[in-house]
Amino acid sequence: MNPRNARGGSAPDGSSGLRTAIEARSAAPLVLLSRTPRWVLLAVVFGLLVIGMAGSGWVGASGLLVLLVVLAWFAYLNWPSLDLPGRILRLAALVVLAVFAVGHLW
Repeated sequence: MNPRNARGGSAPDGSSGLRTAIEARSAAPLVLLSRTPRWVLLAVVFGLLVIGMAGSGWVGASGLLVLLVVLAWFAYLNWPSLDLPGRILRLAALVVLAVFAVGHLW
């Protein structure tokens, strides 16, 4: 059953079954993240960036790839509510992280 439509029909906002499933699976981790102090989240992001930029080879690439996956997850969840400039900025950030991660492998 679709959590957005208790009658079991399709989602009223036109969401796909995949989006609905991802949103449902993301609810618990998002609640956990919302309860985590902001300084902890900032420290984790900063730590991943430091590992990614200072590390070499697989170590640096893995730090950036973990950050890339988390940011891609957030971008996917927020995508429907973003305007065009917001979407472009998120895509640009993901591309830059991917380029740096691949650059560490060579």
